[in-house]
Amino acid sequence: MDNSITLKALAKINLYLDVIGIRDDGYHNIESVFQTISIYDVLTVQLNNTNTITVSTNDITIPSNENNIVYKAAQKFLEFINADRIGVNIYIEKNIPNQAGLGGGSSDAAAALKGLNSLLNSKLCYDELHKIAAELGADVPFFLTGGTVLAKGIGEILTPLPPAPKMYLVIAKGKGGISTAEAYKKIDGLYNLQDKGVKGILNAIKSDDINRLSKYCYNVFENVTELDDVFNIKRIMLENNALCSHMSGSGSAVFGIFPNKDSACDCSKLLSNLYQFSLLCTTKN
Repeated sequence: MDNSITLKALAKINLYLDVIGIRDDGYHNIESVFQTISIYDVLTVQLNNTNTITVSTNDITIPSNENNIVYKAAQKFLEFINADRIGVNIYIEKNIPNQAGLGGGSSDAAAALKGLNSLLNSKLCYDELHKIAAELGADVPFFLTGGTVLAKGIGEILTPLPPAPKMYLVIAKGKGGISTAEAYKKIDGLYNLQDKGVKGILNAIKSDDINRLSKYCYNVFENVTELDDVFNIKRIMLENNALCSHMSGSGSAVFGIFPNKDSACDCSKLLSNLYQFSLLCTTKN
């Protein structure tokens, strides 16, 4: 049996994101269309004989202890299969920025689950992996499969959709990050928010028309963000041929959908001179 495996952990954007209510448990029900994109972290998962879990990364801002969601993923997986004498070392090459709404931590956790399932030949089925993933975070189950998916509940009720058309995207982020918990608190303080309805974008995805799809992209959290960078990036994208531009997740990264690769490339270069993170990428199904 091999003792190491390397996996890509794709980022995601929210083509559509609306909060439709608060639950009795304090969590929020959402309607969202998740879409994986071609930006990714790289995880190397290696078994060890020390019966311990270690996590390391090239990003000094990320914890390398039990507070890391990847550590928790490995811990929960080993507990689930009753493997108390197995240790694992996980190295994460981070390319997805933090507090960006791109799902980097959740994707890394899902990759760790899949890597351990393969490495240990555990043969856990999707439902079993989903159960572990849902205990780690609302977005983690999505990353077990990726693609184009409708998410409801707190994000764990997933319905696969027809693959979104290939799109050239620019993802950009300023210095500031946004706490998901704080963003939801601000949403709770808003009144008279209208339920936009997810049907428009679902029909647009089926049409395979990026112009139509762009008209229905939406993110309710843009109503509560106070980061100037978000709105400046949106403005620059729209002034440089983006069909639409929206924040992803609770922020603070912004994506723009472009009509072709050249216009996306030009805008990405422009933004890279102004902001610490700007990349050209595509949708990934």
